[in-house]
Amino acid sequence: MSTAFYPIGTPGHAWGAPEKAQWLARQTVRRSYAAEVLTKIDALRGRFDVVTYGELDYASGAYPLLAIRSRDWDDALPVALVTGGVHGYETSGVQGALQFVDRHAAGYAGRCNLLVAPCVSPWGYERIQRWNALALDPNRNFTAGSPAPESAALMALVQPLAERFLMHIDLHETTDSDEGEFRPALAARDGKPFEADSVPDGFYLCADSLNPQPEFQQAVIAAVAKVTHIAPPDAQGRIIGSPVVAHGVIEYPLKALGLCAGITGARYTTTTEVYPDSPRATPAQCDDAQVAAVRGGLEYALAQR
Repeated sequence: MSTAFYPIGTPGHAWGAPEKAQWLARQTVRRSYAAEVLTKIDALRGRFDVVTYGELDYASGAYPLLAIRSRDWDDALPVALVTGGVHGYETSGVQGALQFVDRHAAGYAGRCNLLVAPCVSPWGYERIQRWNALALDPNRNFTAGSPAPESAALMALVQPLAERFLMHIDLHETTDSDEGEFRPALAARDGKPFEADSVPDGFYLCADSLNPQPEFQQAVIAAVAKVTHIAPPDAQGRIIGSPVVAHGVIEYPLKALGLCAGITGARYTTTTEVYPDSPRATPAQCDDAQVAAVRGGLEYALAQR
């Protein structure tokens, strides 16, 4: 166990409203959701349907929440969900989802219906931030009556399609800032000690411990390994504190933890984790790895129908 100084709050005491307001005042816009995401979605409207499934209304501004759907939607076909940007700072999840739609989604016409929510947390995207404006992690709040509006809106989008999802892949990153900023902030917010961990160098997956589907996970790993390297376990046989159960795979109870990949009840689910700070990976490689993960997962899932 170690301690880490965080400039907000008192060690051992959870944040109240004043500390959260202090944290919020420190957040600044560092990039544009409109320029980097909405313009790319607009460019897809000629080939795909785009739906507005909600709007965030924070004091700093409003953000439309958009999803992309297969144009020739066929209720006889299974549905595959791709989500990105649940953590706004995880860039390749957003850009990888958009790249997948632009370059590859049309190839699945007649095989499955695609639903893609490329940027679930646009406030966080603009601020390169893990949390939303309420100092909540959307990826721990996919729960009934969620206090995170990003999470609640996405759950409302997928609910009418319950029981029809074949696959859900949620695109994420693990970054050096997890250890330098976000995990220390979490410990400070909750009044708990910060316990340092290592950041794995490479791509890995988080499967559902209650529905692991190991062959599916390895199909995704095999597809990504053609693009970038897979994270090895640490000296204790772990990745981010969890036992490695197969090459590049750890497991969490997705639904119990309120994680995005647990919202559909799909047969095949996984959370990707790309490491953009690796000296062995470029931003383009990270985007390509997310695309490879989606395609590898889809090809496996569709072959098992």
